[in-house]
Amino acid sequence: MSSNRDIDALIEMMAKLPGLGPRSARRAVLHLIAKRDLQLIPLADLMQRVAATARECLNCGNIGTTEICDICAAEKRANGQICVVEDVADLWAMERGHAFKGRYHVLGGTLSALDQVGPEQLRIPQLIDRVTAESINEVILALNATVEGQTTAHYIADQLDGRVTLTSLAQGVPIGGELDYLDDGTISAALAARKQV
Repeated sequence: MSSNRDIDALIEMMAKLPGLGPRSARRAVLHLIAKRDLQLIPLADLMQRVAATARECLNCGNIGTTEICDICAAEKRANGQICVVEDVADLWAMERGHAFKGRYHVLGGTLSALDQVGPEQLRIPQLIDRVTAESINEVILALNATVEGQTTAHYIADQLDGRVTLTSLAQGVPIGGELDYLDDGTISAALAARKQV
């Protein structure tokens, strides 16, 4: 029986986190133990609080500590626009840019026949209800440029056709991107979405 059973279990649990493997998890755990008072104990307390209070926004699906998130609660964000994203990480990425001033709707994934994920498993019915209830005039489809993301975007577009203006994010060459490093699909999308200078 190992005397390090709890430490080994913590390393194993940390290794399951995205971006961490067994070696990275071991380094992180050793660092936390070495900085027990400054980092490990406050982190454990904070994780316990978040575990007790984190919840999904009843309106949009964002994660926060109240039933309605700060974005949905902000009246100034009720500008008639909803940005549809696949998951909370996408919502938070959009918020980092400080460019979008409306509200969001988190689907919770994408349609996938292979994984048996249909519209009812996602938050698509709630989106359709929100369009009417919140007097939405534009739905921005900010879904990933994957087959599943595009399939989901087409499904939503069919459901909302004629009820609201539908737009999607531009696709193509990123700022600071070099053509030599881009994949063929990105170059094709950039050419198709070209604009006059």
